[in-house]
Amino acid sequence: MRIRKQWAARCGAAVLALMLSFGSALAVDSLIPVGRAAGIKLHADGVMIASVDPVTTSVGQVTPAKNAGIRPGDIILTVNEKPVDTNDALQEQVTASEGQPITLKLRRDEDTIECKVTPVQDTGGKYRLGVMIRDGMAGIGTITYVDPKTGAYGSLGHGICDGESGVLVPLADGTLMEASVSNVHRGQAGEPGCLQGEFNLQEDMGTVDQNTDNGIFGVLTDDTYYKNLKEMPIASCDEVKVGPCEIWSNVEGEAVQHYAAEITKTGGKGNNEQALMLHVTDPVLIEKTGGIVQGMSGSPIVQNGKLIGAVTHVLVNDPTRGYGILIETMLNTAA
Repeated sequence: MRIRKQWAARCGAAVLALMLSFGSALAVDSLIPVGRAAGIKLHADGVMIASVDPVTTSVGQVTPAKNAGIRPGDIILTVNEKPVDTNDALQEQVTASEGQPITLKLRRDEDTIECKVTPVQDTGGKYRLGVMIRDGMAGIGTITYVDPKTGAYGSLGHGICDGESGVLVPLADGTLMEASVSNVHRGQAGEPGCLQGEFNLQEDMGTVDQNTDNGIFGVLTDDTYYKNLKEMPIASCDEVKVGPCEIWSNVEGEAVQHYAAEITKTGGKGNNEQALMLHVTDPVLIEKTGGIVQGMSGSPIVQNGKLIGAVTHVLVNDPTRGYGILIETMLNTAA
């Protein structure tokens, strides 16, 4: 029996899209463009501080975490030398403190630091640090491409970040699930749209092994998404030109359609998720979605019969326009 649950895409101005993990980018001259939506679950490596907030106590608002120097984006690794990797594990240690100071080991950027913080009781009697925390994320995103020889894939063209702090989620592990787009919230000026989908929670179809600034990477362990698709040559950045292109995307059900667009500007060889500026011209896609919406991140961009990149972001004030990343940048990041 297949268990399905609805999720709305939540990642910036484009959905989660998936990327490759190759031993050598230079050895790859063709890939399969996919363009199909997938469900994505990430588990963080440690407990991430999303925000630092006051705690309302019987004597007013206090800020224990802020006073201890804790910042949004910090990763809690241990409490009193005991590892914590979930919200529940952290709260258990905070509750056990009964208001006595505890020592946190934190990862901040590339450094590991320690700080002491004293939990306080809120008006309900629960001990708190005054932080909002994350231990994982879930959503729907688009698979950009797959190497049929290995099952290695790439997606998104940008990293998966915490929505509060904007910090790249440190990945412990993650999984992919088969998805179907069930609804579209159409984008309009000032309000980016999003895809909504259903995905299979019972069976995993792949792994998420890396979360980087230029996409997520892993291996498809089930070939359902690509077994009947053909490989396509990949383009070097020098081959990408201003002019017509296609966006391959899944904005309804499980079908991938090819939509007309234009590349209006190229940014060269920079390691940049905004190297390409895009303008959606296809009236069918504009009618369905308004243009680029959350969940389309990672949709393959094809020009002159070659895979050149992936959609990454939408312009908030004009959903028919957005950005893309070069396929060469994605491969170099994954290598």
